[in-house]
Amino acid sequence: MSSASPNLNTKYAWSELTQHGLPKRPAHERAADFLEIYGLYDEASAREQASRCIQCPNPSCVSGCPLCNPIPQWMLLTAEGRFLEAAALLGSVTNMAEICVRICPSDHLCEGACILEGLSGPVSIQGLEQFLTEYAFAHGKAEVSTAPPNGRKVAVVGSGPGGLAAAEELAKKGYEVTIFDSALVPGGLLVNGIPPFKLDRSILQRRIDILKRLGVTFHLGVKLWEELTLSTLRTDFDAVFLGFDSRKAQPLEIPGADLHGVVQALPFLLQKTTPIPLDLPSIDVTGKKVVVLGAGDTAMDCLRAAIRYGAAETTCVYRRGEAQMPCGHHEYENAVEEGARFVFQAAPVAVSGDEGGAVKALRLVRTELSAAERDARPAFRTLPGTEFTIEADWVIPALGFAPVPCPRGEDFKELTRNEWGGIVVDANQMTSMPGIFAGGDIVRGPSLILHAVRDARRAATQIQKYLAAVGS
Repeated sequence: MSSASPNLNTKYAWSELTQHGLPKRPAHERAADFLEIYGLYDEASAREQASRCIQCPNPSCVSGCPLCNPIPQWMLLTAEGRFLEAAALLGSVTNMAEICVRICPSDHLCEGACILEGLSGPVSIQGLEQFLTEYAFAHGKAEVSTAPPNGRKVAVVGSGPGGLAAAEELAKKGYEVTIFDSALVPGGLLVNGIPPFKLDRSILQRRIDILKRLGVTFHLGVKLWEELTLSTLRTDFDAVFLGFDSRKAQPLEIPGADLHGVVQALPFLLQKTTPIPLDLPSIDVTGKKVVVLGAGDTAMDCLRAAIRYGAAETTCVYRRGEAQMPCGHHEYENAVEEGARFVFQAAPVAVSGDEGGAVKALRLVRTELSAAERDARPAFRTLPGTEFTIEADWVIPALGFAPVPCPRGEDFKELTRNEWGGIVVDANQMTSMPGIFAGGDIVRGPSLILHAVRDARRAATQIQKYLAAVGS
C-alpha cells in the first residue's frame, strides 16, 4: 500500500499520494461472520497517509470534531513516525479513543470537513486514529495514570459511553468512583446497539479492565430508582453524574405494523450478539426476505446483520435518495459490498400479512424530492398512483430514536426538565440540584457517542471544581 517515491515532508504530498483507507477483509469472507472487517495500516502506510495532511492554519477538521481533536498536530507526529507521542496527544483530548474511532461517523465530522474532501480525498483521519490507538496498546502505552486518592467519592449512573468516560476522568483525578447500572454487563449502547463487526466485544472489555485497574467499581443489575434512589446517592457520595441511556425506537405507524414479522432494530441486532440474557422475540431470518426501513447507521447495521444471519435477500427502503442518506458513506458502501439491495425514493404504505397474521409483503409508494434548504435534507412528497409491492418475510423499522423523559417522582422533583422531559444542565453540566451533574442522551436526547463523551469530560472537570469549592 505504501510508496517510497514521494517526499513525505513536502507541502504537496497530498497531490502525490493516493488516499487509502484501512485494509478491509473481502466482502464474501466478512459477510459470513461477526468479526471486525478492518485491519490496520502498517507503519509505512500510516506515515504516508498522515503526510497527506496539509496543516491548514485554520483546520476545519478540528472544528468539525465535537471534541476539538487536535488532528493536525498528531498528524504531523505520525508522519514523522513519532507514533507514541501522537497517540498520547490523541488520548489527552478524548476517552476510549479506540472505541469512539470505530463507531464515529467521521465522514460527517472531521473527514467530511477536510479541505481535501473535494480534491484528492480527505485525509484518512479515522483509519490513522485506529492505527495510533492500537499501536499504543501493542507497545504498552495505553494505560492511564492517576492522581493520588483524594478521599472523595463520586457515583456514576449508567455504564454507557458517557458513564465510562466520566468514570475514567474522575478516577484519573483521584476520586473513588462507583458505576451503577441496571444492565448485567457494562457498555450501554456499545454492547446493546453496536454489532461486533463494528466493535469487537474484546475491545470494550479491554477498556473496562483498564477502568477496574484504575479502581472504578461496577455495581450491575441494580434496579435504578427502586433499590437505588437519587436521595441515597446524594447521601452516600460527594457528587453524582447521571449518564444513563434515555432513548426509544421510533415506531412504525402504518397499517400492518403489528403483524408477526415486524420487529424493531435493536431486538433484531441483539438476538445473537448480546452477552446479556434478554427476553427477546425469536427472529430467524435464515433463507427469508428481510426489508429494513430507514437509512441511518442502525439501518445499515441491520442489513449487514441480516446477511450474516443467513437471509436470502436483504433490502433497504428509503424515502429519499442515496445522496441524502444519514448513514456514513462507508457504512452504505460496506452494506452494498456485502450484498444488500437498496430501493430509494420509496415510502412504506402498509405491511401485508397472510392468513396466519405473518408478514408476506410491503406496500410502497414512490416519492419526489423538493429543493433543499441550505445544509438541510430535501423534503419529499408521495406520488399518487405509483404504489408497488415487494415481498417480505421480515420488516425491520430502523427509523431513528426518540428521547425518553427522566424518571418522575419525589426523588427527582428538584430536577428542572426541558420540554421533552430531559434534564436541564448549566454550562458546567450541573443540574438544578447542587452536586448532581448530567450529560449525554438524558440531557440532549439521542445523539452521537462523542457528544456523550464531551459532556462527561466537561462534567468531570466541573465536579472537581465543585468539590474543591464546597470543601470536605
